[in-house]
Amino acid sequence: MNYQPIIGMEVHVELNTKSKMFCGCSADFFGVPPNTNVCPVCLGMPGVLPVINQKAVEYTIMTGLALNCAIQPHNVFARKNYFYPDLPKGYQISQYELPLCLDGFINIQTEDSDIAKRVRIRRVHLEEDTGKLTHVNDHSLVDLNRAGVPLMEIVTEADLHSAEEAYAYVTKLRQIVRYLGVSTGDMEKGAMRCEVNLSLQNVETGEWGTKVEIKNLNSFRAVRNSIAYEIERQHRVLAEGGVIEQTTRGWDENRGVTFLQRSKEGDTGYRYFPEPDLPPLELDPAWIEQIKASLPELPDAKLLRYTAAYDLTRKEAAVLVEDAAVADYYERVVAATRDSTGVTPKLISNWVSGELFRLLTDSNTNIAEVKIKPEHLVALVELVNTNAINQPAAKKIFGAMFATGRPPEVLVQEMGLQQMSDEGELVGIVQQVIADHPGPVEQFKGGKDTAIQFLMGQVMRATRGKANPQLAEQMLRRQLQG
Repeated sequence: MNYQPIIGMEVHVELNTKSKMFCGCSADFFGVPPNTNVCPVCLGMPGVLPVINQKAVEYTIMTGLALNCAIQPHNVFARKNYFYPDLPKGYQISQYELPLCLDGFINIQTEDSDIAKRVRIRRVHLEEDTGKLTHVNDHSLVDLNRAGVPLMEIVTEADLHSAEEAYAYVTKLRQIVRYLGVSTGDMEKGAMRCEVNLSLQNVETGEWGTKVEIKNLNSFRAVRNSIAYEIERQHRVLAEGGVIEQTTRGWDENRGVTFLQRSKEGDTGYRYFPEPDLPPLELDPAWIEQIKASLPELPDAKLLRYTAAYDLTRKEAAVLVEDAAVADYYERVVAATRDSTGVTPKLISNWVSGELFRLLTDSNTNIAEVKIKPEHLVALVELVNTNAINQPAAKKIFGAMFATGRPPEVLVQEMGLQQMSDEGELVGIVQQVIADHPGPVEQFKGGKDTAIQFLMGQVMRATRGKANPQLAEQMLRRQLQG
């Protein structure tokens, strides 16, 4: 029997606010001693009253707009009742029937497809995070520093049909929240956590199978691998005549399997009702328009502009726009090319996505820490274009620029890497190389054209990489064919 995976995603995103969702405690809990960023409000003490964090509401509206959602001027916070040790009040303040954002979409693209796929966003709502439990042997320790931190939940329709599509969706979502500056999207630190709802649809009848939820996925790898495994598991169960039960499952990264956690609760188990301590939230439409006008250029729009204005391929542009800080650096370098000769945005793209990315990775450096000034990178490319230095020398100079931030003209002189582009300088070296290597010379004369590469290497070695490669090859061929 033929089945198609039906996948919906729920992604929780912690917001980059200074204070918590309903109190003035710091929302910065990472690395802070346990249970120090707490107060009677986020501890759920009797008689305390919550106050809505305006910045969290603004960030959620920004995200909803970026996801093409309709923003609801009238929305309500609700109590979601359940009991767990990391939930100090015994309920979570969330949104249920009347969330902030509804009916949006984003477009995704997998690595093996050139066609964009639309994923519908059902809702984006705002709530508070729980605390954190640490299990030690037969004890559990609770840290409530995270309790009350603003948390945005983004829920899709069941529009995804593979592990690769789910992976593309969550990476695109993280890219968007980072562009907006509303969250770090750092999954290793818990700033973005994913849940998957997955079932198999009978392609012949159209009937959907029983839904299984995979909880608390904290890496892109876990999202992709857990879905791939769960699809295979459900196929196997059905092929053997078994029945898929509605359960919540976890992901064991070490074993590469999903495992049973508990039977799934329905929404009725949470006993939602309007939060009595918070009035309905009425948003000024003018404020929503003001937020909309302040949105930055988003990745999709930036990618289209790069391909149109800078003559980049979609793949080249995608590499640059992946990170907003990288795109900003690239554009500052492109702006510095206005008074240059022959330095194009495509050449700059090659240097940024090539040598710069390599050095950033090797040195574990952030793009914000790069010492190379945009005008210095342009000057380096100009030196290559005018044959003042060759490409190998340019890479050495680029490395020195990365380490010191000094201009390329100075480094060329200090490192003695001026290109030898005068035939008078090279003629003696070329003749000596031919005289010293009769074997490759005879191979070339016998018709083995690739032998020229060995001789070229000897010229470059003799000039310590400073010879103009094109000129050196021309001179070698003239001497050998003369």
